[in-house]
Amino acid sequence: MDTYQIEPIGYISSPYKQKFAIPRQPRLVPQAKAKLLFCQNFNREEFVRGIDKFSHLWLLFRFHETADKGYSALVRPPRLGGNEKKGVFATRATFRPNGIGMSAVKLEGVEYENGQLALLLSGIDLLDGTPIVDIKPYLPYSDAMHDASAGFADTRPETHMTVSFSEQADEFIAAQTSYPELRDFIANVLKQDPRPAYKKQKQETQFYGMTLFDFNIRWQVNESHNQVIEITKQ
Repeated sequence: MDTYQIEPIGYISSPYKQKFAIPRQPRLVPQAKAKLLFCQNFNREEFVRGIDKFSHLWLLFRFHETADKGYSALVRPPRLGGNEKKGVFATRATFRPNGIGMSAVKLEGVEYENGQLALLLSGIDLLDGTPIVDIKPYLPYSDAMHDASAGFADTRPETHMTVSFSEQADEFIAAQTSYPELRDFIANVLKQDPRPAYKKQKQETQFYGMTLFDFNIRWQVNESHNQVIEITKQ
């Protein structure tokens, strides 16, 4: 069989520092902003000349955190509660033969500072450090097929989760100025209900933690309500 070697063109600098709590599809959390930092061989403005005329981009990337775990012919999609198996090629699961993912994200701008070329992105669903292997412009007339059907994932994932913040969490957010959308960002991440599927059926109060940017965030879930208990800086 032929084999191919793929060289990353850049890496993502993302607020998501761990796989847990990353939205399962792009653009579900608009406040999720990131930078694509280009590698040395591609760190020239010529590579992105004209890209600012496009509002959205396709990113092709490597599932670097799970690539060494191999692949599986059958997977359990979270949209089906983890109870039903589907063929890996009928899903967007991470355990794929070549570990390649794709994500359609919004382009917010192009930046070139101190010799580093970067794309400013939003609505991302990528882990910090994700290697990007290609970029392609999103073309609405070709890529948006309005009569398409999407099987078991035919509608946008919706939950009935609500979110509130403790007094400490509100005070912490009010005291920092580097991330003006932090409250909405956290709330929209939690509204996606990032818990494992088997946990969603449990009635007792559950406690979780995640890292966004350089903040440790602790919250509790009681039925369909999230309360952010505490936010601290790492």
